[in-house]
Formats: sequence, structure tokens, C-alpha cells
Amino acid sequence: MTVGYLRPTRILVDQNAIYENIQNELKDLKGTDAVIFPVLKANAYGHGMIPVAEAAQAAGAAGFCVAILDEALALRRANFMEPILVLGITQPTEIELVIANQISITVGSLEWLQAAYEIVQQIPYPQPMHIHLSVDSGMGRIGFRDATELLAAATFIKAHAKYFDLEGIFTHFATADDPDDTYFKEQSARFNELVAVLPERPRFVHVSNSATSLWHSACNENLIRMGISMYGLNPSGNAIPELPYALKPALSLESELVFVKQVEAGSKIGYGATYEASESEWIGTIPIGYADGWSRRMQGSTVLVDGHRCEIIGRVCMDQLMIRLPKQYPVGTKVVFVGKSGDDEITLQEIADYAGTIHYEIICGLSDRLPRVYSGIDEH
Repeated sequence: MTVGYLRPTRILVDQNAIYENIQNELKDLKGTDAVIFPVLKANAYGHGMIPVAEAAQAAGAAGFCVAILDEALALRRANFMEPILVLGITQPTEIELVIANQISITVGSLEWLQAAYEIVQQIPYPQPMHIHLSVDSGMGRIGFRDATELLAAATFIKAHAKYFDLEGIFTHFATADDPDDTYFKEQSARFNELVAVLPERPRFVHVSNSATSLWHSACNENLIRMGISMYGLNPSGNAIPELPYALKPALSLESELVFVKQVEAGSKIGYGATYEASESEWIGTIPIGYADGWSRRMQGSTVLVDGHRCEIIGRVCMDQLMIRLPKQYPVGTKVVFVGKSGDDEITLQEIADYAGTIHYEIICGLSDRLPRVYSGIDEH
């Protein structure tokens, strides 16, 4: 996708915020042997994978997590040599790439290992492949559910140590961000039961996503997969407002007025003529639309102009949208979609609440057409 560098709409990413969020988590881990692997999947939750990785590396990250092999390879091409764990399932046919780039992968079945063994034997001089066994303790997504099969997998790996290295075992909690911890405790107990069948614990045993590390730190084990909290957002939304340390949001979104006009009462605005001016009104046009990830659901929400809340009127177009202004403003006036203006602030949580979704979806939906502008990491 072509990036819109020549229009005034842009995402601003504060690398210092990412640095500080990681540093705060590391302080919370002081006195333990736990390390942090920031989660950089989906272009670092829309923030930009490489600049976020740079900030995380400076903050003391020991490795990285991604969702797919392509993301891991992109980090290697950018010369990040730390351990990288692919959290999703990688096809056995891609084993040669995995080994050549020393990438750790997730395995969730004995059948996968058996298929991989047939392939890896054909690779000249292979190094052992680093494996993290995934346990489905109740998420219902991927992983071992049966103790017998898990033990068989661990035994298979040990029997073929020339090709496989059992580096870790992990699970993912479905309700770590829920005030009711009943199901969380069930999952935790189930994971512990399954891990207990292993003859020896691997180097990394990990269960903690952001929510677990914030509210269930006793379960941290020795690797934290720091995701949404690294970006300064509360994993629970509004469900658990209390946090062990302050989170600093890293992302803001702003644009400018590119056209301003006064319309008379009765004038209609936008596709479907869904908005009609009730009186003489000043209308501003902004170059952002649903192709940029600002969905049609956002009609009726507000943006900030000079500290004033201004309603999005009419339907959001593919590339533009219109707002009602309190008075005439000149073309070029800043418009804030996410962030502060004057004494007011629009948060990603507010936007998610309006759209009936979660802030994860809002930031991951921001299009690559929006340029990302980064503030540098201060000397610390």
C-alpha cells in the first residue's frame, strides 16, 4: 500500500513511552529470573515493528514474540539477533528457514513433530530447532490438551535431540483481564498439571501475557510476553482500572483541516445525505477515512480541534470525513483523533467504547497508508 506522506494525516509513536512501560515491568520483576519478550505481531499492534523493537531492545528486552514466521524473518533482516518466538503454528515445510535463521517456533501436536522429523532429516547439517510446546489449558486455540500426548512429544524431542531442542513450554489465559478469576485459576491448575508430566522443565516456562503480569504476577514463571501494556494500554479495557504501575500510551493520531466552509440550514452532508444542518454551520473536511482504518462506525463520535469536541457528521468516506466546527477555523488547523488538545484528551479506550469493540482492534486496524512518525529514544 502507498503511504500517504504528502497529506497531513499521521500516526505519532512515542518510543520513550514504550521504553518506560518496559522499564516499569522490569522493575516489577526485580529479584526474579524472569525476562521480557515484547510482542511485536501485527506490525507491533499498528505502532510499527522495527522502531518498537528498537525501543524495546534499548529498554532491556531479552527477545521478541511474533505471530507468524514472516514477522520473525523481518526482524532478522533488520539485524535483531535476540531470540524470536513465533507464537502461531508454522508449517513443517518452512523448517529450513526456521533453522537457518535460528527462530524458535510453537508446536502443538505430536503429529507436527513427526512430520517435521521426516523433513529435517533431508536438510544438510541442520542445527537443532528451538521448540516451545503450546498447552491448551482452556483457551481452545492451539496446543496439547492431553498429558499422555504432551509427554510423548517431549520424549520424541529428547530422542531426536540432533534435530529438536525443547526450549520452552507455555499456555495462554483466556480471562486474565477479568475481575472474576475463577476460570483463570482453572487454567492455571490445568497448565501446572500438564507441565508436571515432563521429565524436566525446559529453559522457559511462560504463561504471562500483559494481563497476567499486571494482575496475576505470582504466576509469571520466567518469561513475560509483554503485549498491549508495552504500548501503554490497559488489557482489560475498563474492567480492571487498578494497575500496579502507570501505563503511558505510545500512539496518537492527528490530521489537519483541508477544507472549511459555512453551510446554511437544511444543507445535507455526506453519502446517503444522513446529516442535515439545523442552522448555519461551519463544516471542516479532514483527509482520513475508512481506508485508513477510521471506520464508518465512528460517525457521530468526536475529534478535538483547538481543545473543542467536534462531531463527525455524515458518513465516514473512504478517504475523507467531515466535522461540525464551533466557529470558522483556518485550513491547516490541527485535528486530534487520538491524544490531547488543550485541556481535553481522546483515548483509544474511548474510541473503542464508541465503536463497540476493543482498543486492540482499533490500533491494529490503522492502515499502512497512514505514515508513522517516531520520537527518538531519550538518553536514559
